[in-house]
Amino acid sequence: MFNDITFAFPWVLYFLAIIPLMAVWYWIKKRKSHASITYSSVGTFKDLSPTIRERLRFFPDLLRLLAIGLFIVALARPQTFSSGENVYTEGIDIAMVLDISGSMLAEDLKPNRLEAAKNVMDEFISARTSDRIGLVVFARDAFTQCPLTIDYSVLRNLLSQIKSGMIEDGTAIGNAIANGVNRLKDSNAKSKVVILLTDGVNNAGEVDPVSAAEIAKTFGVRIYTIGVGTRGEAPYPVATPFGTRYQMIPVEIDENILKEIANTTGGKYFRATNNTALVNIYKEIDSMEKAKVEITSYRNAAEMFYGWLGAGLLLILLEFGLNKTVLRKLP
Repeated sequence: MFNDITFAFPWVLYFLAIIPLMAVWYWIKKRKSHASITYSSVGTFKDLSPTIRERLRFFPDLLRLLAIGLFIVALARPQTFSSGENVYTEGIDIAMVLDISGSMLAEDLKPNRLEAAKNVMDEFISARTSDRIGLVVFARDAFTQCPLTIDYSVLRNLLSQIKSGMIEDGTAIGNAIANGVNRLKDSNAKSKVVILLTDGVNNAGEVDPVSAAEIAKTFGVRIYTIGVGTRGEAPYPVATPFGTRYQMIPVEIDENILKEIANTTGGKYFRATNNTALVNIYKEIDSMEKAKVEITSYRNAAEMFYGWLGAGLLLILLEFGLNKTVLRKLP
């Protein structure tokens, strides 16, 4: 009955000790009471069974004692408390920009660069809680696969649908950055970030990568660049009439441009030469780009004495009614 209930004035409950004392007093009083009508002998009635009214002669007193007990509990002001936390976040808007050119099918990362990147990006998205994230893909040109959203299930589904060949082959890094910045430029978020992953050299598009970085800086967008691919040569699958064959292709990543892009915007350049390195890079970015969280705890009290008070009044009314009707005593 008293689970999760506290009392504003718990000392009042000590008055419950008078209940058993009153019960003893009522019992003694009934024993010493005298009948209003005296008979010379009641032997004539000794074989008669007590009536229901006689059996219930203590019932009104019991109701009164219970009512007093309920009133005492009500005076102690029973309460229940609900508690919780208000969480305020300074949101981060993130545009994830992914290279899907043909070279991303190289298998120096397993199962290949593109699938490895998608898997790590999916884990990165799963680790976020309140940030808006968008997705841009690029090859010879760039387009938005998913605008900024907090619906991570939709975002992850669109990420899983990405494959090489969706766009004509090439590497338009400048266009990709411009598209990502376009997603973020009107954002009111405290932090605006582009995470650019590529394995090549800018060789297409109308926008120069460095100029795109300057535009990003103007809009307060920070860019993290990731060059993905082993050093030297990487195995690349080639379809032939006799099945898939592998040929070694040189790994060409314009690290100088990627570093300049990152430095211009206050970001950082990373190089991922294997799956583990790629996982660690996204973990590092995840730790650097965490939203500031302010938590305010609250505790609300709900008064419970109304029910106890009402029950006590109901018992008093019931006692009064019984004393005036079925359990009425003759004068």
